[in-house]
Amino acid sequence: MKAESQSQHASHAPTISDSAENRFNPDFTQAVIDATGPKATPRVRQLTAGLIRHLHDFARENELTVDEWMVGVELMNAAGRMSTSKRNEGQLLCDILGLESLVDEITYKLASTAADEPTATAILGPFYRHNAPELPMGSCIVSKEINEQGDRTWMHGTVTDFRTGNPVEGAVVDVWHTAPNGLYEQQDPEQPEMNLRGRFTTRKDGKYSFYCLRPVPYPIPFDGPAGQVLKALDRHPMRPAHIHFLLTAPGYKPIVTQIFDRKSKYIDDDAVFAVKEPLIVDFKPFHGDPKADFELPYDFKMASFEDAGKHGVAGTTEESAA
Repeated sequence: MKAESQSQHASHAPTISDSAENRFNPDFTQAVIDATGPKATPRVRQLTAGLIRHLHDFARENELTVDEWMVGVELMNAAGRMSTSKRNEGQLLCDILGLESLVDEITYKLASTAADEPTATAILGPFYRHNAPELPMGSCIVSKEINEQGDRTWMHGTVTDFRTGNPVEGAVVDVWHTAPNGLYEQQDPEQPEMNLRGRFTTRKDGKYSFYCLRPVPYPIPFDGPAGQVLKALDRHPMRPAHIHFLLTAPGYKPIVTQIFDRKSKYIDDDAVFAVKEPLIVDFKPFHGDPKADFELPYDFKMASFEDAGKHGVAGTTEESAA
């Protein structure tokens, strides 16, 4: 029975040296896993068991000491203390470690067997805010309270069903990006509330349009635990220029994504590993419109809940996106 248990453990866990396996109690991890009660759901049981195995194997493989472990605990505690409705430091830590981008890739690749695919996803990031202002189609997300300097851009496109190609009516295009100083409005007391944020709802033709600014590269906040990790790893905090989107529509799986300026610095060296080739775009010089210097056409393809089930497309709800 013991040999069977060790064999099952080995099939799920990274290889551990014989010396490490012999030095530390080989039955401890399985005992922790077995403590899970009968009312736990199968998915909770699976995820928790996998997490425990990997955490315990990491500790054994690296012979983690109490002092080192406490540094990690304090890092998590500090992230929790720093997190507010305007800054999610825990999510930022996941971002710089590539975890959110990896989970996003796993989620998106579940749909890779489809003949056509929905719009590629990207991480939500720590600066999403619920209840951005609902704006008329074709309006500007730059606050009227300030004359924000930057390259004005007219962005437009169509939201369609990825399988049928039909326009999606009632799709809410929730958009946000930083100011030219590299700060989101909740980071910057000088910016008006909800500056450079807006929600636009498509009509029967599925079309959307709005004016924004051409984004700029910026550093993620590095004055907290995430910054300590970056410094310890000798890594920079910079992100390439991008615009965030959250799309929701009745009957469709939400899309959380970003689009990236092809000419931006750091496009090949994103601090949070979120850039995907299908999400790289070209800002085109735009003439004849006094309100815009550039034009950015971009179409979104959404998967219905029915198609999402067929192709394994996972998504997030707006409630879980915060």
